[in-house]
Amino acid sequence: RRNGQIGNIYSMGVALQALETSSKFYAPREWDCAQAFNVVYNHDYHQPMAIAQVLPALVGKPYLQAASMDCTAHTRTSSDQELSPSPSLETSQDHKATIEVHYSIINKLQGAHFNHAIQVEVPAGSTLLRVLQVAEQEEPDTFSFKTEQTSWGPMVVSIHGLAANPRDRTFWEFLSGEDALEEG
Repeated sequence: RRNGQIGNIYSMGVALQALETSSKFYAPREWDCAQAFNVVYNHDYHQPMAIAQVLPALVGKPYLQAASMDCTAHTRTSSDQELSPSPSLETSQDHKATIEVHYSIINKLQGAHFNHAIQVEVPAGSTLLRVLQVAEQEEPDTFSFKTEQTSWGPMVVSIHGLAANPRDRTFWEFLSGEDALEEG
């Protein structure tokens, strides 16, 4: 992408590793390494699997070499980037600012088709999971959902009683407007 991102934030670490380690074996199209690493530096990683995939690229070594790095020998300079959480939005009363989310569930593929919408208010910076929880609290018969724990964190496997099905290659896709969400 023009902003330096390769794939999505979950595949970014693996893509950087592949490009860095194999660049001497082929002549790929030109890419801006600094811009790609800037995307990584500026993302607030929460998922352990995504962190594990991006760390070897950040230290410029494959997994086996990265494991034996002596991090105490590195002295941070002012030009080094820091991975840090992004600041939260706070109001003057020390309460998080809230946002209104327009959340819709649409099924046009299987069984009884449906299209339901709700507006929920959540703290700014909330995860998608929090939006789903608030919608379920407000209208449990319509916005119920189930998750399964994965190495990437919880994954939504069912909404409104309609489960994803790997055999049929069906899954729930989360969009913001027309764009797929990079991270829940």
